[in-house]
Amino acid sequence: MIKITRRACLIGAAFAAGAARGQQAPLRLAAKDDDAGDWVCPMDPDVHSKQPGVCPRCGMKLVTKVPERVNYRLEVTHEEEQIKPHQPCVLRFRVFDPRTGEAATKFEIVHEKLMHLFIVSEDLEDFRHVHPVPQPDGSFLLPVTFEHGGMHRLLADFYPTGSVPQLAYSTLYAAGSSAPAHLQPSLAPSKSANLAATLRLNPEQLLAGFESKLTFNLEPREGVEPYLGAWGHMLAASEDVIDLLHVHPYLTDGEGTMQFNIIFPRPGLYKIWTQFQRLGVVNTTVFVVPVASL
Repeated sequence: MIKITRRACLIGAAFAAGAARGQQAPLRLAAKDDDAGDWVCPMDPDVHSKQPGVCPRCGMKLVTKVPERVNYRLEVTHEEEQIKPHQPCVLRFRVFDPRTGEAATKFEIVHEKLMHLFIVSEDLEDFRHVHPVPQPDGSFLLPVTFEHGGMHRLLADFYPTGSVPQLAYSTLYAAGSSAPAHLQPSLAPSKSANLAATLRLNPEQLLAGFESKLTFNLEPREGVEPYLGAWGHMLAASEDVIDLLHVHPYLTDGEGTMQFNIIFPRPGLYKIWTQFQRLGVVNTTVFVVPVASL
């Protein structure tokens, strides 16, 4: 079983946001001499506009000033003495402001939800993208049934009011044990409910620490549509489940070709789940990509 103590700090990566179909205002990259009154995206701070509107990548409302980044703490609890596979349990999520130590109670919508949660099992066989339900006290509840024993890694995506969008990680254990994943590269076309995806890598040999471009081509192209405010949602997990990376498309033609830009923090194998919606049906495609060191 993997011991979390082998690394004091579990690593996450910054995420890129998705491109939308149109631009409401001319955009430019950030510059040192930007006016203080410029409008900027809190998720993509390189996106600027001279007027209010929404970010053409992620759809987030532009602001005149991005607050200083601080990392909020995520607390995950459950009433059950022990989580058991195949038995329902309820997880409670609380978010704490590190500057005050108090629980955050107000959140902004990100991709149509107040909180996105990804759950993967240690063997990387169980993947979930779910949405805990907000409560009057500012916490979130999620009824869930784990199918596997052992370790599960969690990645929460949320945006506390007055701060910046956050990614927070946690680890839960269910009764029983599980084996670590043993991945093999898998780049063959992936079929899901009502579409298939092919994947092109640029560069062909992905390198840790450098930006990689992952381009998906979907078939059939007809009927591909946004899902939860983005053209796609990707989670990449390292074989040892230390690194979880949440990414949205950086470029898209809005019809079935989508490019995700991602930086893999370490060499190794990464399992990638990517969700696309076609004709109202959510499809999850799966690939395993090798990442080399320079």
